[in-house]
Amino acid sequence: MKYAIQILFSIFLISLISCSNNENNTQTKDTSEADKALLEKGNTYFSALPLIAKNPDNIKSKEKIDLGHKLYFDTQLSKDQTISCNSCHDLATYGVDREATSLGDDGGRGDRNSPTVLNAALHTTQFWDGRSKDVEEQAGLPILNPVEMAIPNEAFLVDRLKQDSEYPELFKNAFPDQEDPLTYENIRLAISLFERELLTPSPFDVFLKGDLAALNDKQKEGLNDFVEVGCITCHSGPLLGGNMLQKFGVYGDYWEHTQSSAIDEGRFKETKKESDMYMFKVPSLRNISETYPYFHDGSVASLKDAIQIMSEVQLNKTLSPEQVDNINEFLISLTAKDGVKKEYQTAPI
Repeated sequence: MKYAIQILFSIFLISLISCSNNENNTQTKDTSEADKALLEKGNTYFSALPLIAKNPDNIKSKEKIDLGHKLYFDTQLSKDQTISCNSCHDLATYGVDREATSLGDDGGRGDRNSPTVLNAALHTTQFWDGRSKDVEEQAGLPILNPVEMAIPNEAFLVDRLKQDSEYPELFKNAFPDQEDPLTYENIRLAISLFERELLTPSPFDVFLKGDLAALNDKQKEGLNDFVEVGCITCHSGPLLGGNMLQKFGVYGDYWEHTQSSAIDEGRFKETKKESDMYMFKVPSLRNISETYPYFHDGSVASLKDAIQIMSEVQLNKTLSPEQVDNINEFLISLTAKDGVKKEYQTAPI
């Protein structure tokens, strides 16, 4: 009798273990299939970040990139020599200064937030109102803007740099086929070519390429929520944005949600077309967790608040706290661990 009971117990234990293993195997299989389906969904709406941002009209060379790097950090590019490109677009803090609006050469502030320069070369337009077609065109405008770097005119800066002990030779090396290479156009080309190097792949790119473990479970839930809620209407492609202009405030006045101190009319200020009223470039969400504060005027400090505001004014939806948390975690996966290459984060020696 004793042995019969032992045998029955052993059979029961083996059955219990077998059922448990089958259940675990089923859960693992279900999880794996769900992840594969999510990967397919992700590759439907997004794509991995390109590792090269070419412009055939701005031929790449090491000498030109090095020159652009030096110019980017040089305060000589502002009238009173108080700020550089890096002052507003700090490469050590993901290409922004983390101010609502940035200080200009004379200590005054502009009326729009300085967007990150990281990955900007891949955007279809530049500036919040999309008024420049590429970084080559964009690079020369803040230098001459009276509120920003305040250089009086192109000749002023060219003459200043020609008096420098290093720049004449550096421009000659960067543009060897030109008789007089130190020109304002070449200043723009060098800076913008350096900016074309500022690309920042993230864990999300690793996931899109097939590594299902690159995102944690909450980030995967956030990716799914991001798609299902409808954020992909504007934030899709390799940059999750950066490729269109959209009205800010489709379902209400944006300033009532952002508590903005001033009402910015967006692209309308540039074109005076009624159809451009409150139209702004959709920002890329790359590195968004590090490029606060948010929106064109830097009026919102919290990414979670920005997520909820966008859902309400753009999609007419109120997200649950769990959805906000999930999407926030997903957006963190778009952050490059160390930003741009370390050697680019400071002025060249």
